[in-house]
Amino acid sequence: MTGPDAATANPAVGGGQAPVEDGPSHGLGASLAPADALAKTAGTFPYAADLWAEGLLWAAILRSPHPRARIVSVDTAQAARMPGVRAVVTHQDVPGEACHGRKVADRPVFAQDEVRHHGEAIAAVAADHPDTARLAAAAIAVEYEVLEPVTDPEKAFAAEPLHPEGNLVRHIPLRYGDPDVTGEVVVEGLYRIGRQDPAPIGAEAGLAVPRPDGGVEIYTASTDPHTDRDLAAACFGLEPERVKVVVTGVPGATGDREDAGMQLPLGLLALKTGCPVKLAATREESFLGHAHRHPTLLRYRHHADAEGRLLKVEAQILMDAGAYADSSAESLAAAVAFAAGPYVVPHAFVEGWAVRTNNPPSGHVRGEGAMQVCAAYEGQMDKLAAKLGVDPVELRLRNVMATGDLLPTGQTVTCPAPVAELLRAVRDFDLPALPKDAPQEDWLLPGGPEGAGEPGAVRRGVGYALGMVHMLGAEGADEVATATVKVNGGEATVICAAVETGQGFATLARQIVQEVLGVEEVHVAPVDTDQPPAGPACHGRHTWVSGGAVERAAKMVRTQLLQPLAHKFGMSTELLTIADGKITSYDGVLSTTVAETLDGKELWATAQCRPHPTEPLDETGQGDAFVGLAFCAIRAVVDVDIELGSVRVVEMAVAQDVGRVLNPRQLAARIEAGVTQGVGAALTENLRTAQGVVRHPDLTGYSLPTALDAPDVRIVELLEERDVVAPFGAKAASAVPVVTSPAAVAAAVRAATGRPVNRLPIRPQAAVAVQRG
Repeated sequence: MTGPDAATANPAVGGGQAPVEDGPSHGLGASLAPADALAKTAGTFPYAADLWAEGLLWAAILRSPHPRARIVSVDTAQAARMPGVRAVVTHQDVPGEACHGRKVADRPVFAQDEVRHHGEAIAAVAADHPDTARLAAAAIAVEYEVLEPVTDPEKAFAAEPLHPEGNLVRHIPLRYGDPDVTGEVVVEGLYRIGRQDPAPIGAEAGLAVPRPDGGVEIYTASTDPHTDRDLAAACFGLEPERVKVVVTGVPGATGDREDAGMQLPLGLLALKTGCPVKLAATREESFLGHAHRHPTLLRYRHHADAEGRLLKVEAQILMDAGAYADSSAESLAAAVAFAAGPYVVPHAFVEGWAVRTNNPPSGHVRGEGAMQVCAAYEGQMDKLAAKLGVDPVELRLRNVMATGDLLPTGQTVTCPAPVAELLRAVRDFDLPALPKDAPQEDWLLPGGPEGAGEPGAVRRGVGYALGMVHMLGAEGADEVATATVKVNGGEATVICAAVETGQGFATLARQIVQEVLGVEEVHVAPVDTDQPPAGPACHGRHTWVSGGAVERAAKMVRTQLLQPLAHKFGMSTELLTIADGKITSYDGVLSTTVAETLDGKELWATAQCRPHPTEPLDETGQGDAFVGLAFCAIRAVVDVDIELGSVRVVEMAVAQDVGRVLNPRQLAARIEAGVTQGVGAALTENLRTAQGVVRHPDLTGYSLPTALDAPDVRIVELLEERDVVAPFGAKAASAVPVVTSPAAVAAAVRAATGRPVNRLPIRPQAAVAVQRG
C-alpha cells in the first residue's frame, strides 16, 4: 500500500513539483522542514571552511605528481626558511602509527619510501597566510625515481607487489548449486563501469586547535567522528580522550567524507606549532585526495530455459581498489552477493576480486558494489529477452524474487521484497507524450535546445531496471548507536552522534520525539566525540540504528513522565496518550499538559539500538551477511540522436520499497537526488586517468549533471510494507535509486539504438544506432 503523502497521491514529484501535503504537521509522517534550512538558504550556516580562531595558521599539502615513484629524498629546508612558515611535516614527524585505514591500516599519513597514486600526500606546511603555505609546499624539493605504474587491474595479479600486503585485497569465490547445470538459452556479456567521483558540493575543509593537555580538537565535516578520532589518536601517539572531533556543517555527502587523509596532517601541524591550523582544499585537491567509486570489469554468462526462467548465473567481477584497501572488501562482498540481482537463481557461480593498482583510491560511494553489478545483470536480462523474443518486463516478472526466496549467498530474504509489484507499477505508468506534434524549434533535443542535432535523427527508447541494496553494515559489523533524550518544560533535546549529512536524520530525530512525547519544540545537539558513538552515516544506518536509539530513549522518558499520573489515577501508562503537548486518559477523566506534569523537572534517558547480528561470507561466499534489503524499479525514457550519439533523459519513473514513509517531502527529495546521481554515472561522470594520472581534476573536466540535465523524476509508487525488524518499519531510501537508474538509462539507450551498451558512462559512439536514418 502507499502512504497518504506518498507520491502515488501525486505522481509528478519531479520537474519542480512537490508532493501533496495531506499529512500531520509534526511527528512521523509529516513533511517537517529541516531546522537548518533557512540558515543554509541564507548562507549563514557555518561550515568548516567558514571557521576562524585567534592566531590562525593556514595549511597546504604537497602531493605527488606521479602515480608511482620511489622517493629518493625530501628536502624541506627551503620551505622552512620562507618568511611566515611556521612548520613543515613529513612522515618523519608522525609520532604514532604511520599508516591508517578504517578496515586495513595500509595508507600512510605521508608517503615514505614510495608513492602509490597521483596526488598522494608527501608533506604539509603551516604558514601565516594561505598563499605562503602553498608557495612553501611547492618549494619542498622531492627527488623521485619514477616507476612504471600498474593501472590495469587485470595485470595486477601478475605484477610485482605494489604494497607490502600485496596486490590482492580480497577474493570471494561464491559457489551456489550445481556447476554442471546448463540452460537451453545462454547469453554472455562484458561490462565496464567507470570511476564516479562523489563530487560533494563543498570541498574538504577543517580546523585543528591544540588543547592545553597536549591534545587536539579537529573541526571538520566528518561522517564518522569516533572512527576519525581513533585513527587520529593512533597516528598522533595520543590517548583517544585527548583527541576530540567536532562535526561542522556537512556540505553534502553521498557515502564519502570518510577519508581521514586531510585531518591527520592538519592535526599534526596544530600539535607541532601549538596554534590553530586551517585547511580548505581546492577542488583539484578534493578530486585527488578522496576516494571514488570502484571502476569495475564484469564478465557474465546467464543460462535460462526456453521460457526465459533463469537456471544459472556465472560471473567474474574485478574491482579496481586503487592504491589502498579502504572499503574495497565490503564493496566486493556486496557486488558478489548481488551479482544475480533481485531474481531467483537456483545456481550461481561468481568469482570476485578487488586488487590494488596505482590508480586513484576507491572507497565508499553510495550503492558501492551493488551499482556496478546492477548495470551488468540488467544488461544480461535485456540480452536474454532479445534472444528469446520476450518483452523485457515479462522476462523479469518470470524471475523476480519475493520474501522467502534465497540469495546466492544462501541467506533467506526475510524482509518485504515486493519486486514484482514495483516493476508492474512503473510498467503501467503512462509514458510521456512524444514531441512530434510540437514545433521543431521547441524540441528539447539531445545535447540541448541549441544542439547540432536534427529532430529526424532522434529516436526514443524505453528501458527498465530492478535494483537492490543492503541496509546497515554487513558481514558481522557491530551496528550500534546510543542516544539521549532530555525534556524540560515544553522543549526536548536529542543528543546523538549521528551526523546529519543531508540524509535528514536531524529532522527525523525531531519527528520521533514529537511522536512519542508530544513535544513540538525539539532541538538536536551538535555532534562531537564527547558523546557516545553512533557509527558512520551510510547504508541507511541512522534511520534504523540511531533513529531506533532515539525512539527507545524517548519511550523511556515517556514512561518516566506518565508513571506518576498513572499511579495517581490507578491505571497503567498504556491507557494514557500524549498528543499536541497534552496528556489524556482513555476515558477522558484525565486531561493535562506535558508542561504541567513536568512542573519544572527535567527528565532524561539514554538508550541503545543494536540490530540482529550478521556473519562474514565463508570460503564459498555463503552466509547471512546482511541485516536487510531494499528494492527499486525504474523505467527510463530517453531521446537519442542516433547520428551524434547524444542522449537526453526525458523521464525516470520510480517505484520504491520504502517500508514506511516517515517524511514525504524529504523522502521524495532523496529519491530524486539519487536518481540524478545515477543518471550522472550513466551519461557523464567518469574521472579519467592517463597511466594513473588524473586528467582534468575539476568541475570543468568532470561533468556533473546540472539542473538542465536532471531528468523529470516521477515517483509512481512508494510501497509501504513495513519491515518488522526495523524501527518504524522504514527502509533506506537514497542508495537504491542510485544503483538502479544507470542500468535503466542504459536499457533505454539499447532500446532506442539497437546497440549493446555495455559501458558506463555511455560514450557517444555507443549510442549511434546500427541502422541510421
